[in-house]
Amino acid sequence: MNHSDELNERAKSTSWTFPMAGDNHFTWDYDSGRERLLNLYQKGKDKQWDSATRIDWSIEVDPCDALGTPEKTLALYGSRQYEKLNAAERREMRQHMAAWEFSQFLHGEQGAMICSARIVQSVPDIDSKYYAATQVMDEARHAEIFSRFLGEKIGLTYPINPHLKSLLEDALNDSRWDMPYLGMQVLIEGLALAAFGILRDRTDKPLPKQILAYVMQDEARHVAFGRLALRDYYAQLSSREIAEREEFVVEGCYLMRDRFRMQEVWENLGFDMKECMEYMNRGPRMRAFRSLLFARIVPCVKDIGLWGPAVQNAYADMGVLEMGNSDLLKLMSEDEAQADELDRERAELQARVNEIDEAVALGAAAE
Repeated sequence: MNHSDELNERAKSTSWTFPMAGDNHFTWDYDSGRERLLNLYQKGKDKQWDSATRIDWSIEVDPCDALGTPEKTLALYGSRQYEKLNAAERREMRQHMAAWEFSQFLHGEQGAMICSARIVQSVPDIDSKYYAATQVMDEARHAEIFSRFLGEKIGLTYPINPHLKSLLEDALNDSRWDMPYLGMQVLIEGLALAAFGILRDRTDKPLPKQILAYVMQDEARHVAFGRLALRDYYAQLSSREIAEREEFVVEGCYLMRDRFRMQEVWENLGFDMKECMEYMNRGPRMRAFRSLLFARIVPCVKDIGLWGPAVQNAYADMGVLEMGNSDLLKLMSEDEAQADELDRERAELQARVNEIDEAVALGAAAE
């Protein structure tokens, strides 16, 4: 068994089981829906799609250059460890980096599916239950997509990152109904949305660009759902209850910041771990990358009312406090527009291909 096969087997052989806290909440008030959430629910129904037909899976992918990322943007570029690698080793590193990134997306989407199902069970309002039910289907589709991309195109899968695992467990192991919202809709989904956007905008490869753009179109709705539901609820909480949630946000954001250091990749490739981790912590590319990662989380946290000194101090320490002034609605609108534009471009290209095929067929018939 080669190194890649061993890694794939390790990723598949692990399972994770733990009891989830909280109540199952039924409501018999079916007429109390908020217009904004009901509109989002309608949009969630209207925007369902089939990954088998909307995505062109016939596109070939080089597993060692799946994203076509420019060399100078690679996390270890410029480090002593990177300079030691020959061309073949650098290609192998690219495969492992892409496999790690998309594996964490995959595991996060399964986590989002479970959290969404938990929200359906525990949230007291019928309008939130309606929308969360559509999100369960969205997240199932996303997990299916990332699993297929890893299995068919990259050929390598990594186990779940321990930082992501810890935050998922914290969110699901809290008895308060809003904590899966806060952990998943705001922190995990917000970070994933930013990471998707960075890769979508950097890649010149059509298949991952399709995958990321279409998944982001769904995720923009999910973040909007968390904002609407939590903003209304947190306005009613006491200062003590707000402080507890702010503490959760601070701890979760530090976990998410550390999640993207790719420690598992450097370990599997036998790199100098001390050197790699120091470079990932202090290197210029990762500092810039981490700043971009929080572009969706910080303004959302501010918008839902968790903006006390502890949160602001933590964001200042991370160097992302200014992100609180980002226009989240504009960012999400642009995410949706990019997916629609990609659909239009592909439809126009297919129409031209059809015209050529018809012309060729007519020419052949006339001979």
